[in-house]
Amino acid sequence: MLPAFTPVVKRHFITLTLFFSNVVLFNVMSLGVMSSRPLQCATLERLTLDDMIAKSTAIVRGRVTDTWAAFSGSIIYTHYRVQVSETYKGAVQDSAEIVVTGGTVNGMRQNFSGSPTLNPGDQFVFFLWTSKAGLTQIIGLTQGLFALPADDGGSDPLATRAPTRELMLDPVTARAVKDGPLSLRVSQLRSRIATVLTANPGGKQ
Repeated sequence: MLPAFTPVVKRHFITLTLFFSNVVLFNVMSLGVMSSRPLQCATLERLTLDDMIAKSTAIVRGRVTDTWAAFSGSIIYTHYRVQVSETYKGAVQDSAEIVVTGGTVNGMRQNFSGSPTLNPGDQFVFFLWTSKAGLTQIIGLTQGLFALPADDGGSDPLATRAPTRELMLDPVTARAVKDGPLSLRVSQLRSRIATVLTANPGGKQ
C-alpha cells in the first residue's frame, strides 16, 4: 500500500506497469493508507525456462550480502546486494544490485503482491532484467528466482523454484493457468542456458 502523507485518507487508483522483458504486471489497485496488507494480486505471463533464458539480460549465481530500501519516485524499492559466484549470461561481474518493489522507509511501508523477500546469506540463481532506467529486477517476480541450499549442496546443488501464488496467464490463450515447482541441478541449468543461447545468439547480452 502507498502510505498516506496527510491525516486525510484518500482513495485512489494507480496502474503500475512493471516490464520484466515481456512480463507485464498490470492493474494494480492502491489505497492511500499506510498498511502491511499487500496490493491486489499481480497478474503474470507464464514464462518457460527457455523464455526466461532468452529474455533475461543477465543470469547469475550468487549470495545476498546486504539489503536496504529507498524511494524511487513514489514507489519504495528494496535493494539487494548480491555477491556473484558465477555468470551464465551477460557481462561477468563480482556483484550485482537487484531491486524488488516494496519495503519500509522511515516507518512508511509499501507491500506489492508477488514481490519476493530475500535475506542476507540466501543463495540463488537469478534471472535478471535491467530496465532503461537502470533498475535490475528479477524477471517474472519469483519465476526467475531459483533457491540454492544454505550449505551450497556440494559441487552441483539442486536449484529449486517454488510455484508462484499469483494469477498467471498463458501467453497464447490468455487463460489462467497454474504454476508448478521446478527443480534441476545447477549443472543442468548451466547446460540448458548454454544450449538456448547457442541456438539463439541474438539472446546474448
